[in-house]
Amino acid sequence: MLERVVQFSLQNRLLVLLLAGLLVGGGAFTLFRTPVDAFPDTTPVQVQINTVAPSLNPEEVEQQITLPVELSIGGLPGLNNVRSISKFGLSQVVATFDDNTSITDARQYVTERLSSVSLTAGIERPQLGPIATGLGEVFHYVLRSENPDRTLEELRTLHDWVVKPELRKVPGVAEVNSWGGNEKQYHVVVSPTALLKYSLTLGDVFEALEQNNQNVGGGVLTSGGQSKLVHGLGRVSTIEQIENIVVSSFDGVSVRIRDVAEDVRIGHEIRRGAVSAGGQGEVVLGLAFMLMGENGKVVTERLKDRLASVQKSLPEDVLVDVVYDRTELTREVIGTVEHNLVAGAILVVVVLLVLLGNLRAGLLVAIVIPLAMLFAVIGMYRFAIAASLLSLGAIDFGILVDGSVVMTESNMRR
Repeated sequence: MLERVVQFSLQNRLLVLLLAGLLVGGGAFTLFRTPVDAFPDTTPVQVQINTVAPSLNPEEVEQQITLPVELSIGGLPGLNNVRSISKFGLSQVVATFDDNTSITDARQYVTERLSSVSLTAGIERPQLGPIATGLGEVFHYVLRSENPDRTLEELRTLHDWVVKPELRKVPGVAEVNSWGGNEKQYHVVVSPTALLKYSLTLGDVFEALEQNNQNVGGGVLTSGGQSKLVHGLGRVSTIEQIENIVVSSFDGVSVRIRDVAEDVRIGHEIRRGAVSAGGQGEVVLGLAFMLMGENGKVVTERLKDRLASVQKSLPEDVLVDVVYDRTELTREVIGTVEHNLVAGAILVVVVLLVLLGNLRAGLLVAIVIPLAMLFAVIGMYRFAIAASLLSLGAIDFGILVDGSVVMTESNMRR
């Protein structure tokens, strides 16, 4: 059989050269379209389910949230296993599926089951995590200010309302998270003595704040052939407006927030950590996550371009510095692979030249290396395998050229 193949190749040289040319063209075409990353992503298909319950301890979170969620997703098609973590105020359930199950189908299955979950009143509905993996964290940056008077609340607000929305629009980005800084909040410090005085409860204050902080529609008034929209403006935006919200009435007099509160002020959420950079104090850190299956190098380049455009819309004293960029590591990986290819080819040519004493034979065998590489790239592109340090760095040049060396040496002896 092998003899026939060799004989056919010798008799049809133009056809063999044409096939080799097609192989080179196809490999070159797919070479620049194959995803490139530093490491292969071996994360299985999984869906993360997060539920926030700020007032529950870990045991209550497990009993009232985690267990019902786990029971609801049991028996889904392709489901392999379910694992969970119950912490103070947070339940996280991770469902892992077969590799044959697409991430879109897996999330659809989970969403349908979660719609039937019944949780305790006051607990937020379970939310699915982003379509990302543990290796999807490709880009880190910090927001800092050269103005010492600018507060952490202002930096966090700039990030959450200016920078973050723009980066989330970048194709291939699954999520952008914020760390550090202070998230702005309005705090109403209620006086227990005042509540007793007016026979009110803390729930009455919550209800008044919730119901008096929204805009409502009132329909349409038609007069003289003209229509006027009627709506009530009730959403508060200042401390004074919050203080004037009516909670109840006492002896015919309205009881307002300012009557039952010791103070109404601008504050921030409870801090559970901080971020500092360069030994120059606290900053706001942003983390961008790549969608599962995307090209890390391409997504990171898009993020850097968008971040440069966002910088122009920020105050002059606010700067955005990139602290982690996956493309730098990817560039090092590509450089390592290129060095190995070139060094391997040169060594093969030199060794064959010394052993065979024929430069043409050495060059003929060395041609096998790029041909084999291009053929491998076509297969990687077809089966969506990213070019990484493990997939390209594991190439054994001895195996690639072994057959060519034997055939070339045999031809030279004959």
